[in-house]
Amino acid sequence: MSSLVKEDLEKKLFYPLGQSLYEFIEVECTAQDRFYLCASVTKSEDVQISMVKHFRIGLDEKYEITEKWFLNDLEMIDGKEADADNPCFDMHFKNVYSWEAYSCASKYTFERTLNKLNEMYLKKDLKIVNFDFTYINDDFFWSSNNGDCIVLMRICFYASNLLCLSLCPVP
Repeated sequence: MSSLVKEDLEKKLFYPLGQSLYEFIEVECTAQDRFYLCASVTKSEDVQISMVKHFRIGLDEKYEITEKWFLNDLEMIDGKEADADNPCFDMHFKNVYSWEAYSCASKYTFERTLNKLNEMYLKKDLKIVNFDFTYINDDFFWSSNNGDCIVLMRICFYASNLLCLSLCPVP
């Protein structure tokens, strides 16, 4: 489903603007509307972060950029809690914007994308706090498109270990 939304966003919004969409995540805003946080690159190689509203007119899907920022202006990304399954995070520009991603895995996917785009285009010191860096660092696991599955698998592995340890009798 997400690949169809990405394809639709690219075709109807980003390609006409001359941008390449790298990643998007759904974020909670209101119960009635859908919003996506998107990372794209312009023809002049500026990395842009956009808040996109998704709405329907009849049978037609429409998208509208409601706000946009440049990655160069991003001062810090705060994951709120590195040790918890928390989909909330803050992005510090001139103002602080708080987001709740659809899942913790999508929050990490978006952060990894911003980190990768920063390395590719800006090479600036991007301040990243309150994230588990095991899931952010770009090792051989993240080179594939199934990074979210790997994150989920690692979380499940750690959780099952904790469960097993809690069930073991203490001598």
